[in-house]
Amino acid sequence: MPPALLDKTAADGTLHPPDPRVSANQTTALAKLGNPIMSLLEDAKSDIDAAFTRRGLRGHSFENAFAGANSFLRRTYTKDLTGVDIAITGVCFDQATSNRAGTRFGPRAIREASSLIAYDPPFGWGTDPLEEMTVIDYGDLAFDYAHTPSFPGALTDHIATILAAGAGAITLGGDHYITYPILRAHAQKHGPLGVIHFDAHSDLWPDDNPDRIDHGTMLYKAVKAGYVDPKRSLQIGIRTTTEDYLGVNVLTAREVHEKGVAHAVALAKDIVGDGPTYVTFDIDALDPAYAPGTGTPVWGGLHSWQAAAILRDLAGINMVGGDVVEVSPPYDTTGATAVAGAHVAYDLICLYHWARTQR
Repeated sequence: MPPALLDKTAADGTLHPPDPRVSANQTTALAKLGNPIMSLLEDAKSDIDAAFTRRGLRGHSFENAFAGANSFLRRTYTKDLTGVDIAITGVCFDQATSNRAGTRFGPRAIREASSLIAYDPPFGWGTDPLEEMTVIDYGDLAFDYAHTPSFPGALTDHIATILAAGAGAITLGGDHYITYPILRAHAQKHGPLGVIHFDAHSDLWPDDNPDRIDHGTMLYKAVKAGYVDPKRSLQIGIRTTTEDYLGVNVLTAREVHEKGVAHAVALAKDIVGDGPTYVTFDIDALDPAYAPGTGTPVWGGLHSWQAAAILRDLAGINMVGGDVVEVSPPYDTTGATAVAGAHVAYDLICLYHWARTQR
């Protein structure tokens, strides 16, 4: 770590970093280490399978990125929610997709990609949720793949269990239908939610048949059921046609390109206000140049830097839960889409952490 990133010691003995890449906790730790790079290399010699072997539930992992058991950010795999602040969970469901399937493999790929970013505090945030909160990998939802009608209830119960324990839930999908049962669980706890919805599609196809399971109708059903307050909701990145947005606010991809990140963030914060807000990120909000591994790609999408900047500048919203969906590894041999998904999920952790420590 270059010495320029370390600030002078304040009167209270805390090192305050001038650079947002470094949290106060990390700065203090680095100062004590003396030679942090060599220390990390020493840890890599012996650290392995931290998902099962780590002592304690907080802190970073320094095992080799290419080895070991792949939990999200090398968090401990556990079903014990005692004292947990955030539970990461996977939902390997893609039976609701309208085009290319494959998102059932999304959670596994996102976990693997996250091993690249498990070493350090998240860039640009100035906080360190893995040190300051207890974050676990709760594993995947178990469900009968051959009995699709039972899936929505199973997922709602799964998320409700996490919420009842006092933890937040960050979900790795899976196709975008999964957000509907998840929203139901959150609405049962918080009441109608504001939603910030990153997507190329509105997911507002009319569908009043409660038995249909379709990723293109997720938000339509959530609004109609009263789980989502459309006036407190914003879709970002839209670039497909919808006849009726049911009162949901829309910021198209072109508007993001022309008006900028600051406009998108200011609009989102004004719309959701201080009420409970859920953030759902369909990876096809990104242009296919950045995320080709998805089922329904659409050109003209957000650039990865725009999505990263918007997510980070949303800090301060009352974020109660979130998900990243539609990562379909079979259509991206480079793994770039899963890498993007891992970064989104880490930023969702940061938004949740910020809402509980900085607001």
